[in-house]
Amino acid sequence: MATIVHLVRHGEVHNPDRILYGRLPGWHLSVRGRQMAAAVAADLGDHDITHIAASPLERAQETAAPLAEATGCPVTVDTDLLEAGNDLQGLHIKGLRSALWNPRRWPMLVRPDIPGWGEPYPRIVERMWRAVARARNAAEGHEAVCVTHQLPVVCVQRDVLGRPLAHNPADRQCALASVTSLIFDGSELVEMVYSEPAAAI
Repeated sequence: MATIVHLVRHGEVHNPDRILYGRLPGWHLSVRGRQMAAAVAADLGDHDITHIAASPLERAQETAAPLAEATGCPVTVDTDLLEAGNDLQGLHIKGLRSALWNPRRWPMLVRPDIPGWGEPYPRIVERMWRAVARARNAAEGHEAVCVTHQLPVVCVQRDVLGRPLAHNPADRQCALASVTSLIFDGSELVEMVYSEPAAAI
C-alpha cells in the first residue's frame, strides 16, 4: 500500500535585520512567503492528502494554513518537526555585525560535525523520522504533509541518501517552500523526490 509523506519547508520569513531566529516565537511569513505558501497549496491541493502536521512555530503554521484550507484537513501540531535547536538564535551571524567575530563564541565553531552551536544532527534526524512515521501511519494509503524547517529536512534527505549528517550548508538542496516527498510501500521507503513549486516567486 503506497503512502507519500511530503516534507515542506516553510516560506520566506519577514527578517529585514537578518537575525538567526531559530526557535524564537514571533517570526512570521513575509508577503513573498505567503505567496510561496499559496504556491505549495496550489501544487499539492488536489493530491490525496488526508493528514497535515506542522512545527508549532508561526512560519510553519502559516505555510500549512493555505494547504489546510485547500484540502479541508486540520493542521496537527507536531513538536518533532521543530527547527533545529541553535545556541546562536537571536543573533546576527552574517556580515560585519556577525556575532561570530566575538572570540567568546569561537569554541562553538570548533566541531561543526556535532554541531557545536546547537542540537546534534543524530537527534534531529531521529525526531524527524518519528514525525514521518506518525504522518505515514495517519495517512496510510494516502498522502500526508509535514511542514517543517530547512535543517530537519536536510537531515532526512542525507540519511535517506546514506550521506554523513554533518555537511556544508552551501550544499543543501532545500529551497524555501520546497517539497521533499518520501514514497513508501507499506513501511518501506522506496523513493525520494524533490520539487520547488514556489521557484518562480
